[in-house]
Amino acid sequence: MKRARTGILFRWLAGLFLLLIAASVLAMKSCATFGGSPSAALETKIQASPQFSDGAFVNVVPQSPTPAGVLWNLAVAQISGDQIRVPPSAIPVVTLAPESFTTPPAAGLRSVWFGHSSVLLEMDGLRFMVDPVFSLYASPVGFAGPKRFHPTPVALQDMPPVDAVMISHDHYDHLDMNTVRHLASTGTHFYVPLGIGADLQRWGVPQDRIHDMQWWDIIEVGGVKIVSTPNRHYSGRDLFDYKKTLWSSWSIIGPEHRVYYSGDTGYSDHFKEIGQRYGPFDLTIIKVGAYGPSKGWLDVHMTPEQAVDAHGLLGGRRMLPVHWATFNMAHHDWDEPIKRTLDAAGEAVDVVTPRVGEVVSADRGFTSERWWEQVK
Repeated sequence: MKRARTGILFRWLAGLFLLLIAASVLAMKSCATFGGSPSAALETKIQASPQFSDGAFVNVVPQSPTPAGVLWNLAVAQISGDQIRVPPSAIPVVTLAPESFTTPPAAGLRSVWFGHSSVLLEMDGLRFMVDPVFSLYASPVGFAGPKRFHPTPVALQDMPPVDAVMISHDHYDHLDMNTVRHLASTGTHFYVPLGIGADLQRWGVPQDRIHDMQWWDIIEVGGVKIVSTPNRHYSGRDLFDYKKTLWSSWSIIGPEHRVYYSGDTGYSDHFKEIGQRYGPFDLTIIKVGAYGPSKGWLDVHMTPEQAVDAHGLLGGRRMLPVHWATFNMAHHDWDEPIKRTLDAAGEAVDVVTPRVGEVVSADRGFTSERWWEQVK
C-alpha cells in the first residue's frame, strides 16, 4: 500500500512538473517580448549558415563547458556577493535637448554613450545606433529584473531620426522590444544577426526594414558599408531558444570614418582578422564589463585587459569602453571595469570616458574625467 501511494504521488508530481513546463512554454509563445519564430525563408537561411550546426549557432572557438555546480555557485553569488554592484549615488547624465540634433546629421564622426552598450553615432552624414535599450528593466517584464542606474540622456519619444540600428545579439540588455517598436515607427532600418529578424517581425517591424545578416555580410546604406563581423558569445531570450539566433560584432565603414562595435564577446583571433580586413578604426566601441568568474563565462565576456588588447589588434585610434555603469549584471564592483581598463591602457591608448550623454567628436580632443570617483 505504501509503495502504491508513493507511486501515485510520484506520478502526480511528475504530471504537475510537466504541466508547469507546458504552461511555461505556452506563456513564452504568447508573450511578444520573447520574440517570434522564423519564417520558412528565414529558417532555410539559418539552416544553410556556416555558423549553424546540429540545431544551434556555434562559435569558431568553442566555449568551455560550465559544470552544473559552477552554475549554481554563480547563481548564489549573484544574490549574495559582497561587491558594490550598484552605484551608491546618482550617476551623472548630460541631458541632450532634441534640438541639439540636426537633420540630416552633419558630416564627421560624433558618438554619444547612452549607458551600457547603447551608443548613438553620427557618421559621414548618417545617424546610427548600436544596441539601443531605453526601458527601465533589462528583462522580459517591465517591473522586475536588472534595473537601470540612470535615465537616458534623451527620452525615447524625443529621439532624432535614426537611419540604421545594429543589434549585436538578442539578450534583453541589448535587444529591447519597446525601443525597437518606437524606432520602427519612425522609419528606422534594423541590421541584425541571422534569426533575430523573426523577433522584429513579431514586434511589427516591416519586413523591408529588417536585414538578417551572417558574418561578413555587407549592406551599403547611403555610401556607408554595414558589415556583420564575428564575435564570441551566445544568444537566447527564454528557456528553450539557447543559441537559436546568431550574435555579431559590427564594422561600420564610411567614406571618411570607420567605427567598430564589439557587442558582448570573449577574446579570440576574430579581432585580428577584423582589423586586417577593415581597420584601422577611428573609434572602437568595446565591452569591458560583466566578466568572470568562471572559465566558461570569461570565454564569452572578456576582461578589461583583453578589451584593451583587442583595441590594438583592431588598429583602433580611440576607444570607448561600454557595457558598464547601467545594470547590475556581473560579479564585480560597478566601477571596476573602467578602473581596470584605464590601468591596462596607461598612456599608450586613447581611452575616452564620457559621462552618459556627453558628446565625443572625432575631429577634436576630448578631456576625459574620472567622474565615477565622485559617485559616493
